[in-house]
Amino acid sequence: MRGAGVSVRFRRFPAFRQFFRKRRIPPPPAVIPAHSAAAAARAGLSAGVDSAGLVLRSGAPLPMKIFLTGASGLVGSAFAEAAHRRGHHVIGVVGRFPGPVPGLAQKLSLELTDPIALNTAALDLFPDAIVNCAAVPEPAACDADPARAQALNVALPTQLAQIAHHVCARFVHVSSEQVFDGTAAPYHVDSRPNPINLYGRQKLESERAVAAAARAFAATVRAPLLTGNSPTGRRSLHERLMGEWAAGRAARLYRDEIRQPCTAGNLAEVLVELCERTELLGVFHWAGAEALSRAELGRRVRAHFKLDEKSAPIEEIGREGDPAAAKRQANLTLDLQPLAGILKTQPESFEAQLDQFIVPPPCREWYHAQ
Repeated sequence: MRGAGVSVRFRRFPAFRQFFRKRRIPPPPAVIPAHSAAAAARAGLSAGVDSAGLVLRSGAPLPMKIFLTGASGLVGSAFAEAAHRRGHHVIGVVGRFPGPVPGLAQKLSLELTDPIALNTAALDLFPDAIVNCAAVPEPAACDADPARAQALNVALPTQLAQIAHHVCARFVHVSSEQVFDGTAAPYHVDSRPNPINLYGRQKLESERAVAAAARAFAATVRAPLLTGNSPTGRRSLHERLMGEWAAGRAARLYRDEIRQPCTAGNLAEVLVELCERTELLGVFHWAGAEALSRAELGRRVRAHFKLDEKSAPIEEIGREGDPAAAKRQANLTLDLQPLAGILKTQPESFEAQLDQFIVPPPCREWYHAQ
């Protein structure tokens, strides 16, 4: 059952998956092959035709059952809301996070480093799509506990890709800009990776493992520095900056380190589209519309929240002569083609991102005292 033709049918026509799941003839499928709107009329559907040549009921994609890892994180929580808005049924793994995650139809407390528990949960659900937003995303945290980082950054996506291949499910995996060394920006999807830290090496290893395990089902997105509002109020760019200021510390920011941030919400919309656009396979890039220095990002966050230099100090530093810069990339600007040219979601300016930021809950008392 692993021939190429069967794989395409499973991905494009949910009726085939229904048949093999329940061993019975399913109801008339909502998605049928078509070369014109006439086929939709013959099927009795009010439909449009998407770019992959599929008729979609009322022009919308068929609702999917999505198994989401990292659901309580910055990207995962944004994905749950975005997928819910699109009518999808999201079952999310939240680990030990006790709070609510809007958009989830079901929360699972599961140890993602337990391969047996993960396999059992995923196979019991038999999802239409698997989205991996779980990771140890900080280079320092990877260096501090490389074994756990390897388990979450490499072993987990590898196993999820294998499960996706086994159940013929779409697989979307989040990788990182840090697979590049920062010396030859802008980076295209076919630029040669050359990671300079453990986190980047693990992300590159995960990309290759995903491609090997589920090439016919998988899309991998290299994501940038992320902004937005996290469930804990401590994870994104502006939340960390305000955490430093609330603690009475100056934010030390490089004037010559360039990043291309986007909101977790904008990235989440891209991931949802990729769940629906099963013809898009391989590695892609996504980021914001502007590449800015970390110091400039800090100044613009400070100005947006109307903070002054005294209450929100910034210490601008340079890479030259800084030993820490050896494990940091100078410029991680990404070329967003072909994805930016074929998705409905578009890259956001940093000004548009700022408009979405709220004061993080852990910093509100400090902020309102200013």
